[in-house]
Amino acid sequence: MKYNPKIWFVLLMRCLLFIAAFSICSIITQRNLTEITHWWTILASFINIVTIAILWIICKHDNTTYREMIQYKKKQKSTFKGFLFIVTMLLIGISGMYLAGGLCYGEFPYLAPMMIAPVNPYLAILNIFILPLTTTIAEEGVYLGYGVNSFASKWEAVFIPAFFYALQHSFIPTIFDIKFIIYRFLSFLPLTIWICFQYYRGSSISYIMTGHWILNIATTIQIVITSFNPELIVCW
Repeated sequence: MKYNPKIWFVLLMRCLLFIAAFSICSIITQRNLTEITHWWTILASFINIVTIAILWIICKHDNTTYREMIQYKKKQKSTFKGFLFIVTMLLIGISGMYLAGGLCYGEFPYLAPMMIAPVNPYLAILNIFILPLTTTIAEEGVYLGYGVNSFASKWEAVFIPAFFYALQHSFIPTIFDIKFIIYRFLSFLPLTIWICFQYYRGSSISYIMTGHWILNIATTIQIVITSFNPELIVCW
């Protein structure tokens, strides 16, 4: 795919959407941003759906399909290879979060408590089915299918989308606290670089999407647990 000048807007789009969504909710509810951080899964699902709609418009404009854009191939090379790929992805993802917590907050392991804060229990259950699926479709479409494939140079194709892929997490949830922003960015940067590199070199998008889906499933399950048992948030 040749260089696309619109790529910068698409890569930055989700950062702007999260900042706008949290800011608007803060104004409407007359609460501080720190008081609505536990809504992040609900707002993320909404923004994922908006992102998917935008990707659909982009695909229609470019006369292509989502599958073609992300270079999806139904046939897999090896189940065992896929298993190792996903395990490696999970380990890099978890390690990145723990290391970033140690660097920014001096705790190891560290997990920001608002990321598993309780919400309405029934919304938490519903989001098990919505958040992981929509996040995987939206983010892989933006940062891999559209992002990586928009750059000709290997290093641009890997590091530029990876940068924005990690940066969006700095605003999920949106808190204008520099330490938290850096923590969230560093938490995901090793994983996003690895994902973009693996995708660029031809690794199956199915492996990436499956690993990403599992990571998000784990998070939503934790939120369901704390939503039905809020006292557990202290222990975690």
